Amino acid sequence: MTASQRVWHPVLALLTAIILVGARYLGADLWQILAAASAAVLLHVGAVVAERRPWVGYAIGALAMLVLVTLPFPGWSPALLPSAACFPLTLWRLTTRVSVRSSVAALAVAVLGVVLNELVGWARLPADVPVWTRLAEGGLLMLVVGGVWLAALLVRRRRAAARRAESERLAEAVADERAGIRRDLHDVIAHTVTVMVARIEAAAVTTADPATRRELGDIAEAGRDAHQGLRAMLATLAPRADARPISLAVLPDLVASAASPLHTVTLAEVGERRPLSLSAEVAVVRTVQEGVTNALRHLEPPVEVTVRLRWSPAEVVVEVRDDGGRARRDVGGQGTGLMGIEERVRTAGGTLSIDDGDDGWALRARLPTKEGA
Repeated sequence: MTASQRVWHPVLALLTAIILVGARYLGADLWQILAAASAAVLLHVGAVVAERRPWVGYAIGALAMLVLVTLPFPGWSPALLPSAACFPLTLWRLTTRVSVRSSVAALAVAVLGVVLNELVGWARLPADVPVWTRLAEGGLLMLVVGGVWLAALLVRRRRAAARRAESERLAEAVADERAGIRRDLHDVIAHTVTVMVARIEAAAVTTADPATRRELGDIAEAGRDAHQGLRAMLATLAPRADARPISLAVLPDLVASAASPLHTVTLAEVGERRPLSLSAEVAVVRTVQEGVTNALRHLEPPVEVTVRLRWSPAEVVVEVRDDGGRARRDVGGQGTGLMGIEERVRTAGGTLSIDDGDDGWALRARLPTKEGA
């Protein structure tokens, strides 16, 4: 709980207690006071819980407001108690953390609550009170609920834009670092290996001992292999002029390149593809890459790996599942690949889960689409 929350929670609770004590002196029954006080406590609890579990906190707040709306009270609606301000707060916290579609559902619940409050108030309206007071109150409550929801939605989108900008900035920094590493490898290591191989080959030509010539030839061949591997690494690190940003278009080739007579790797998509942010698209590709690589590395063939993408308007679910292979290999430590994937998925606004069961291993990532962001 922040410092501001530690202040306004007691203030709202104190104001509510004062009003309820006054209502008792104005004729409210004890059970009505206790019911209203219990609902007020639930509102504060819901606001606190919503910080970590938005839906649970919102449900608690909605239940408390339902009690206040339907509670008969002399003279006025207990839904206007100061503690009722906790309910818009739970709506705010929910809207800033869940998808737009889910937040619309929460808004609909709040609007229904306002309508119910006004209908109950209308039914209990004294004859000497003008009807327009209920309409004015309902309109004001609608403005509060709608304003809180819109403001939270704007804050959420601003935060998402900031995360995307930070992700792109980090991607540029990584690209610059990779370019620097490539330059160092090319200018120092590759050149040194080339010179070393050339001198060894020259020594093999000039020596008269056949055994030494064969040994030097083997060393030169090993040097050429190392140089070839280094060139492949440089090609991976190099920013090619015709290279395109990582996108979902590479998935078929990625899956096909991992297949072999003993490794069956298939790709399936369900649903219509939706636009993704750059960071989410990269996270999808890297999740598939890491899942397939881990399956081939940790399992004895034959191995069957299935890659599935399930699309919905709000999110895409990426699943890489294997059949467990013939047996598991002992390959030592787990490395840092999964931690890197988890960081990518989290940065893109998604979640990553790992299911290590008896019938195989599954890596599953949920990432928001641009519609669900």
